[in-house]
Amino acid sequence: MWETLRASYCLARLSLLAVLLGTGLSVSAAPRERLVLAGPTAAVSFPLIHMVETGALADWAGAVEFRHWKNPDQLRVLLAKQEVDFSATPVNLPAIMNNRGMPVRLLNVSVWGLLWFVSADPDVHTVADLAGKPLLTTFQRDLPALLLERLLDAQGLAGERAPAIRYARDAQDATALLLTGEARSALLPEPSVSLLLAQNARRGGAPLHRVQSLEDAWRGTFPDHPDLPQAGIMANAGVADDRALGEAFARAYDRSARWCKAEPAGCARLVHKHLDFLPVEAIEASIRVTRLDSRDAQSVRPDLEALYGLILRHNPEAVGGRLPDAGFYGP
Repeated sequence: MWETLRASYCLARLSLLAVLLGTGLSVSAAPRERLVLAGPTAAVSFPLIHMVETGALADWAGAVEFRHWKNPDQLRVLLAKQEVDFSATPVNLPAIMNNRGMPVRLLNVSVWGLLWFVSADPDVHTVADLAGKPLLTTFQRDLPALLLERLLDAQGLAGERAPAIRYARDAQDATALLLTGEARSALLPEPSVSLLLAQNARRGGAPLHRVQSLEDAWRGTFPDHPDLPQAGIMANAGVADDRALGEAFARAYDRSARWCKAEPAGCARLVHKHLDFLPVEAIEASIRVTRLDSRDAQSVRPDLEALYGLILRHNPEAVGGRLPDAGFYGP
């Protein structure tokens, strides 16, 4: 009798396992010793920090930590050394890595707007008003610069009408140039813009104002694909094949992103604990003006492929030379 019961029990377990696998669910493995989440000084990182502070992945790892990266080149090194598991990233970087044979996946897109034109010139109200004028920006070889190039071309701001673009070393350098009057107009990301405007107000400098977000300008210029996916979360090679972990991570990130957007003051205080060089007020202001909307990469694949296709026509190396395969889009 006991042998019959034991056989029935084993058969039931096998049947349950088959059902779970058949429905696309995974049986969770033992928790990992540590998970490292990484991100830049931008709103795409704020949900990661909330996840660390609230223990959102406690069932999946013994320790979860946030690591700050300062520029895309630093992120590339961290990913190559597999020192991070999940990272906030501009959407083109994981496409490059995937197309070069690295098994990374883009889990979601969460930031759809973080770039702003700012100016001390009272005659500048839209991007078109920058024709022939100096324009300061950063990230010469990265996604913001690619987006700016495509926007200016599509608006006919080329040749003599093209803005005279000057590249700063980083956002801190650009801020200094604007505060001293050595530059009058710039394209910068949040929270650098909020920090710049607060610093300028304290110094009593010449008025600086938000001219237009790049996303608003993009929406009017590319009406067939008005949504502009800019940043999301990538699963690095060491975790990309763990679908159960990826799905749990995506759900936790989505909850944290919604909390940050709904509670900008509370989120700002949490973020300041990890990025203490940013004033709480600037972090909060940046959350309020940033379009933080976490959506899984599979559901926004058409938006991503529209952007990748546009980049392919002009800078194919910036997405790895082709569209990623279907398996690239997570979670």
